[in-house]
Amino acid sequence: MTLRIPHLSHGKKSTPQKYTPLTRPSGVSKPSSKSSTKPSKHQTQHRKPTLPFSPHEQVLLIGEGDLSFSSSLMVHHKCQHVTATIYESSHELLSKYPHVEENIKAIEDRGGAVRYGVDAMKMRPFTTGKEREGAMDRIFFNFPHVGGKTKDINRQVRYNQELLVSFFKNAVPSLSPKEGSSIVVTLFEGEPYTLWNIRDLARHSGLEVKRSWRFQASAYPGYRHVRTLGIVKGGGGWKGEERAARSYEFVRKGEGVVVGSGKGKREESSEEEDEGDESLHGDYVEEQGDESLDDEDTEDHETEDDDDEDEGD
Repeated sequence: MTLRIPHLSHGKKSTPQKYTPLTRPSGVSKPSSKSSTKPSKHQTQHRKPTLPFSPHEQVLLIGEGDLSFSSSLMVHHKCQHVTATIYESSHELLSKYPHVEENIKAIEDRGGAVRYGVDAMKMRPFTTGKEREGAMDRIFFNFPHVGGKTKDINRQVRYNQELLVSFFKNAVPSLSPKEGSSIVVTLFEGEPYTLWNIRDLARHSGLEVKRSWRFQASAYPGYRHVRTLGIVKGGGGWKGEERAARSYEFVRKGEGVVVGSGKGKREESSEEEDEGDESLHGDYVEEQGDESLDDEDTEDHETEDDDDEDEGD
């Protein structure tokens, strides 16, 4: 390719001048028309993880499994105000995960709290002060799933949608009035999770997606995605933390718009390349359902991973 620049004169009328061709210096290659700014899969895998919280924020976790995620927030990320909720009673939790005592101790020794018998479909709001305002800056629900109630995919989808609708409805009053307080739900990628249409479910509760990103379990040292049914003796090598998952951050309508030139657009993560996929991820939400913030009677809304009744967080 050559570029030709005309010779320009000032004041006098000039006769046409010859164009002087410019040639590319030797050793400089022609730019490829197929070049792309999209990072390679290898680059994506090593991208800095998105951590949607700050150490000083009030953090609530729903449907925790063996509490390894909550423990990691406090031990490795130095979160100072963590409330972790469990669907089961303390006795049931210990029978499922004998090692859980280590995580409970790590959380409580650092000033965190563990609440048992909390059902996300019936939980009461976490509030503070005379005005009873929401107390939480971040609410996490990792890998929610109602469990293996049926093998019919349509019913499974409907049951899980009902779980999420109830969760969003009950979680919103717990959000701090501070702008930007958010709810983070993590799901495995692919079907059946994409069929749940989590974005639409959130809209019904006055929420909108601020951003989404690839969940990286490695960003939480000590975390492991445990089986919903508990530790299986001689169990297989399935590891949920190695499975592709995506986190969705929801804020109140109007708070997810970035102000700038032209139309407002939602803030997107740098890992947003396939942001349309929806999946669940979190701690033990599969067969176990959520829990109520106050010790209410709980129903059998367990949360299980995917179609496997025996998978969990």
